[in-house]
Amino acid sequence: MAAIIGSAVGLAATVMNVASAGDHDFPVSADISGRLVIQSTTDYVIFSPVIEAFQQRWPDVLITYNELTTNELNNAVEHACDQNRFLGDLVISSSIDQQLKLVNDGCAQSPGPRVGASLPDWAKWRDELFGLTYEPAVTVYNKAFFADRKAPQNRFDLIDLLRESDTFRAKVGSYDIETSGVGYLFAFQDAIQASTWGRLVEGLGRNEAQLFCCTGEILERVADGRLLLGYNVLGSYALSRIGRDDRVGLVLPSDYTLIMSRAAFISRDAQQPGLARAFIDFMLSPPGRAILARDAGLLSPIDGPDRLAQLVGKAKGADPQELRPIALTPALMVGLDQAKRNIFLQQWRAALPPRHLSRHP
Repeated sequence: MAAIIGSAVGLAATVMNVASAGDHDFPVSADISGRLVIQSTTDYVIFSPVIEAFQQRWPDVLITYNELTTNELNNAVEHACDQNRFLGDLVISSSIDQQLKLVNDGCAQSPGPRVGASLPDWAKWRDELFGLTYEPAVTVYNKAFFADRKAPQNRFDLIDLLRESDTFRAKVGSYDIETSGVGYLFAFQDAIQASTWGRLVEGLGRNEAQLFCCTGEILERVADGRLLLGYNVLGSYALSRIGRDDRVGLVLPSDYTLIMSRAAFISRDAQQPGLARAFIDFMLSPPGRAILARDAGLLSPIDGPDRLAQLVGKAKGADPQELRPIALTPALMVGLDQAKRNIFLQQWRAALPPRHLSRHP
């Protein structure tokens, strides 16, 4: 999806969905002083409030927002970087291991040492990569099915549930880690974090778990009952969904809850590095964080723990000490080593062969 957005005072917008039958064109003002190109994996609908608020402060800036899947974005940026070709000014992705490798490979530039100064150390790297969000990996469930029974509160509970004969066969959804960068990240981190990974994957395979590219597909199926559970779902999308759909419940696993931060960097070949820096600054500012949380349903690493506690209250969920942020460090690249990745995917395929893959709405 690509979106070209003008300010709220007259620049208007153009939205093109590459999967749709047509484009929607709107007139654009000629009074443009600059154009910021953002390459991102975040759904445009979710991110648009932040862009619109930024443009109220920069009314003469035209923004082009291109939405891709994690692997598509990584491949496109890597190719452009190799060719020293401009693709975008700012790159934002939930697949933070891929982001860190791109930065490590020299595809980014530093906006200066003061940018990201308010971020915790785990959410930034080398003054070039900046975590913009604070998003838990959660379990979602169909509330009607679990009305008279307790939803799994941790991975041990989930493993026990998956031992039930036929109850959850083809009724559990998760990411296809071969096509979803963030899915692979969560799976690899699970394998590092705890000894439950092997038993959990075995249980998913035995129950013919359905695999998807995207969070929205999992949430839709959990809501209507085609799935009863969704594992390792992005909490930001889930929290947004349960705010308007009482058919879906959410649990922060109490054994541990992974926290991911969508990471942004300014492209080495950016044409508007100053505007890209201004956008990062805005997203990390108090007004930007407030819009991020209120309108986009995304929390910030700066105040994310407190806001998350307010959102989930004292209901089901992890204790604060069991919230485990995935740090932006070179250790993330271990999972991207081709030999290690191949072995990991072989183990995954052995438990969940391709026949369990679901790519249809």
